[in-house]
Amino acid sequence: MTAGTAGDDLALPAARDFATADGMLRYLDEGTGPAVVCIHGNPTWSFLYRRLLRVLSTDHRVIVPDHLGMGRSDMPSERHYGFDLAARVEDFSRLMDHLGVGVSRPATLVVHDWGGAIALTWATRQPHRVGRLVVMNTAAFPLPDGHRFPWLLRPPRVPYLGEALVCGLNAFVHGTLWIGARRQRLPARVRRAYRAPYDTWHRRTAVLRFVRDVPAASRGRTHALLAETDAELHRLADRPALIVWGMRDPVLTPAILDEWRRRLPAAEVHAIGDAGHLVLEDAPETVPVIAAFLARTRLAVDHP
Repeated sequence: MTAGTAGDDLALPAARDFATADGMLRYLDEGTGPAVVCIHGNPTWSFLYRRLLRVLSTDHRVIVPDHLGMGRSDMPSERHYGFDLAARVEDFSRLMDHLGVGVSRPATLVVHDWGGAIALTWATRQPHRVGRLVVMNTAAFPLPDGHRFPWLLRPPRVPYLGEALVCGLNAFVHGTLWIGARRQRLPARVRRAYRAPYDTWHRRTAVLRFVRDVPAASRGRTHALLAETDAELHRLADRPALIVWGMRDPVLTPAILDEWRRRLPAAEVHAIGDAGHLVLEDAPETVPVIAAFLARTRLAVDHP
């Protein structure tokens, strides 16, 4: 599946294949130089990073995977695949090992939404493979004390209602595209590209399972894994870090940004007051901000 055609500003390069026991995981791998790995969340896919890919791949190797069941990757079996954070981290870890990311020189992680929990769990386990962080409207820790579970995530978690809303009506994808950009509505062709992978009930299963994996209470496998990652985030606190935050995100609110400030106190923060959750779409000026950050910190962390 390709968004757009050759020469179109919505086009993506051809995806590469990585075979897993649960299906083909597809990813983009463009350019040469220090590795930058961009990890999407739910319900987006590698299309989110198309502008950043074009800019950074002129002097970096930019890797952008699609999680299983999302984007151009295969849909795994609902009988055998976990569809939880642990399964996603395992997929990501195997891909990073397959590609040799961070082995000869540290890589940069660019994370958004669930991409933060996935990639930073991997990173806290192997911090020597990570040189820089770019964090955008994400969390890699349980909900902080006093932070109520987001009401927007409640309906999809109700049995049968969630299936009807997310898999039947595609409401989670439509809703994210509607409220994810607050400055102005996303253009129709951009919305079509984001919806393209999720064109059937079956292809929306991963979206539903991602929502239902968000821990609403201090129990369960995913909550435990997030708590474990949170306890180890200090291992990354000395890395050059940039936090880019859309302040009008109704789920990952400014209170979550405050938590990141506490965990990464030396990070540069670029808070955008009128931008929403899809900050790369809503505030495209963040692309040169990220590129400038990587250029500015390159000599400090990129070495053979």
